Amino acid sequence: MQSNTFLGLIVGENIITLQRVNSTNDYLKHNLSNSTPYREGTVIMAEDQYAGKGQMGGTWASQAGKNLTFSVLFNPVFLHPKNQFQLNIAVSLAIIQFLEPLLGKKLRIKWPNDIYVDERKLGGILIENIIRGTMWKHAIVGIGLNINQTDFDETYHKACSLKQMLGKTFAIKPLLNLLCKALSNEYYLLQKGTIEKQKEQYKSLLYRFEEASSFKVGDELMYGKIIDVTTEGRLLIDFGDKVLDFGIKEITFC
Repeated sequence: MQSNTFLGLIVGENIITLQRVNSTNDYLKHNLSNSTPYREGTVIMAEDQYAGKGQMGGTWASQAGKNLTFSVLFNPVFLHPKNQFQLNIAVSLAIIQFLEPLLGKKLRIKWPNDIYVDERKLGGILIENIIRGTMWKHAIVGIGLNINQTDFDETYHKACSLKQMLGKTFAIKPLLNLLCKALSNEYYLLQKGTIEKQKEQYKSLLYRFEEASSFKVGDELMYGKIIDVTTEGRLLIDFGDKVLDFGIKEITFC
């Protein structure tokens, strides 16, 4: 993926490292609610995040000191709240941009925001939005990437890490700096209005995009192809006789 020169927000100019915290998203959200003056692009990094959050109340388990677990504050007031999935797209592309020199073309984005290498999960994103009326005030972007962890709970049997993939141990801080640069780049492009281009890149990287696949909808097993993602971030699947759209937790990949 081509890198572009950016002139806007520098993510990670202000990095706050916490030795131990339940969730960097919760920490940032709590402090914002108490009027702590963080500037946009601030990173809250956890050496040990013992109660990381996943989508829809899920969890993100991570061994202390071995992975990238952090949150970034964005203030995307230039986007209407109905277009908030565009930030998800930009963040996903930034992570791919960061990882591609290491892992090549095997990387995929499993809708809506998991990072996969082939059939295994390397990381995930959780975005929590703070909206006031019709204005999008803050977005707290939580990112978890498995770096040096090699032992995973059986619950996470599909999990993988950079160390497993590449056979070496990585220094965490330099990786954080590289990822912050990629986030700055994609956020700048989002601000410049390249939404459609970013969406097409996102679709081209989607896990099982336009591949015949099986899905579970409720108790029913269905076969179809992912054909698009709506502006609101809903997944469009063509089942042959009909095209349906789904939100998070309304469909399961089989």
